Amino acid sequence: MRKTLLMAVVAACAIPATAQFHYRDSATVPSTDFVEITEETEEEAPVDTLVSLAPLPDYFFLPAVYDHYDFPDTVAATGADFSGTPQLRWLEEANALAARMQRMRHSFFFGYPDYTPYMRAELPEAPKQYSAVVNPADFSVDIVETVTGPADSPTIQAEEVKKRHWIRQFNVSLQFSQAYVSPNWYQGGSNNLNMLGQIYYNVKLNQEYHPRLLFETTAQYKLGMNNAPDDKVRTYNINEDIFQVNSTFGLKAMRRWYYSLTGQFKTQLLNSYEPNSTNLTSGFLSPGDLTVGAGMTYNYANQKKTFTFDANISPLSYNLRICTSDRLNHEAYDIRQNRKTASKFGSNVELKAYWKICYNIYLRSRLYTFTDYHNVQSDWENTVVFEINKFLTTQIFCHLRYDSSTPPVDDSKWRKLQLKEILSIGFAYKFSTL
Repeated sequence: MRKTLLMAVVAACAIPATAQFHYRDSATVPSTDFVEITEETEEEAPVDTLVSLAPLPDYFFLPAVYDHYDFPDTVAATGADFSGTPQLRWLEEANALAARMQRMRHSFFFGYPDYTPYMRAELPEAPKQYSAVVNPADFSVDIVETVTGPADSPTIQAEEVKKRHWIRQFNVSLQFSQAYVSPNWYQGGSNNLNMLGQIYYNVKLNQEYHPRLLFETTAQYKLGMNNAPDDKVRTYNINEDIFQVNSTFGLKAMRRWYYSLTGQFKTQLLNSYEPNSTNLTSGFLSPGDLTVGAGMTYNYANQKKTFTFDANISPLSYNLRICTSDRLNHEAYDIRQNRKTASKFGSNVELKAYWKICYNIYLRSRLYTFTDYHNVQSDWENTVVFEINKFLTTQIFCHLRYDSSTPPVDDSKWRKLQLKEILSIGFAYKFSTL
């Protein structure tokens, strides 16, 4: 009796009394008023009669739960826990009864789907969806209706995702600064024009598809020029000229460590001269450095890719220094005068870091050191880039160099330590597959 009555209440609470139902025998029985179920008619009452009862609210049985409790006139508004006390126990039982009735509804809906009054054909039409299609050729935007089909048979097939095995990045920039001073300026001075151009290309293997391999190659060329009003021989002077290629190949050893082979080659492409003379100071492959090393590489990148750090440690390295011009003193580059090359064995360490400080400011730093256990050569390059917009940038370049084999310059406080700093603003273009 109790089970049948609860089942009737569950069905009545979920289904309106005026609805028409579809039964398993395809017969339609109109809804009736509340039918009293007694012990004598419990076994004879069919399910069709039970589901057509008048709807009853959830609190129909609540008076039977809390009639025998004495409710206090006032309850102190404190933070004390009154659960389990006779004054509030009726609320716990009411919540438990509501949860049980909810579970009974779910059991009835899934156990007797034929008695559900709604059918797919009678459901209202779904709202239409629209999407914007952008045509970059003529800068137009078209609003089209999105056509969707059933979930089991989509009408639009998703395109196969193309794997990108190589990640490329290309940057080119041209910065300059200019100043004009009239001949009668009260403080004096001279006109000057400075230009700095840079080309940067990086390609590396996508470790998402090749987690056990590490391959990265970087090629860059930087050229800086300025006018030379005090030079009687030429009208311009080259203050920066370097072409450099770095390459790393590694096989994963553990976690972020790789067994690696590293290579570096650098030289300049144009000739540089002393002021007011034709004496050559450096040129193409004069000097030039080739370094190859074997060791370990540590690779780290945070989850957002805003900070990366690479460390190449090569305890076994080979360095080849080249000077092909006969107009230079080869001994200044630690090469015998009658030779054009010099070979050294030693160790080298290269540390590289990239930090995106904010959305338009980033820092790129590189520290390279080579030693043959007699002389030490070290370069520390730092570049801070401020991206004003897509095509306009400002950058600060600072290069600190230490070479123990460099002869000291007369009447100069800079001996084995060398420094170059450039602040520039200009145009830039960036391309990346990321």
